Amino acid sequence: MLAQSYWASDRTREVQDAANKGSRCYGVYDAAGNQVAFARVVSDFAAFAWLCDVIVDPGARGQGIGKLLIEGILADLEPYRIRRTLLATEDAHELYVKYGWEPLDAPERWMIRQG
Repeated sequence: MLAQSYWASDRTREVQDAANKGSRCYGVYDAAGNQVAFARVVSDFAAFAWLCDVIVDPGARGQGIGKLLIEGILADLEPYRIRRTLLATEDAHELYVKYGWEPLDAPERWMIRQG
């Protein structure tokens, strides 16, 4: 699925495997055992988390799978009482708003280092 995404289409399997090793990974599977959604969280499990690589298989969209995935992730992280969870995406903003995400109130404070 990630190979079809706008953000990870050029990642090698080795890079993705390494990213997954340093993350808590989540998936949703259909009745036949096929994966239909994926996401991962990078966190210190105390103060900060980054939700990333969220994807639902195009053929499974519109069935509430994204909602199921996000609800499962939030339930799993609830005991940690993480103060901030960052998400950067071009997609499904209306879904994330329902679960408490909002645009950055001070985007000028955030910086990124590429490379």
